[in-house]
Amino acid sequence: MNKDTRLKVTRILALIFVVGLTIFLYINRENVRQLGGLGYPGIFLVSLLANATLILPVPGVLFTSAMGAVFNPFWVAVAAGTGAAIGELSGYLAGFSGQGIIERTQWSDRFEQWMRKYGPVTILVLSFVPNPIFDVAGITAGILKMPLWQFLLFSWIGKVLKMLLFSYGGSFVLNLFPF
Repeated sequence: MNKDTRLKVTRILALIFVVGLTIFLYINRENVRQLGGLGYPGIFLVSLLANATLILPVPGVLFTSAMGAVFNPFWVAVAAGTGAAIGELSGYLAGFSGQGIIERTQWSDRFEQWMRKYGPVTILVLSFVPNPIFDVAGITAGILKMPLWQFLLFSWIGKVLKMLLFSYGGSFVLNLFPF
């Protein structure tokens, strides 16, 4: 098998994996939430799985807020942010694998130009802001072949900062309204 054929097979397998994982997690989203009972490793796993889906929302930040009210909010944010950053590899892999599949539009071209110009900063900002657009950022980073370490590092920083807000927010609400 030559190099081009291997690359195409790898891309197809990565895309099949990401789509299959997304469907599986969406179908089993209620069971995923039960992992929170495992403490910080459970928080990591729930966040990883919630962010491994493409487009279909699994509300990981709400879970992080709830866990911030139960556990140490700082460590909740680190566990959730780390899981979230690793989970975002699904979008990166989809972009890497789906170069020939993704439809070109004026909007996607503009987004791609922004990623080319401000790559790591774009990843950092979009991973910090709670939005579904980050899947598009991950896909675009994969298409542009942004170095994986760079994608993970800036995703991790943004996700941990976002999770800090949600976990401390959950802790604050619990202390404000003790049940």
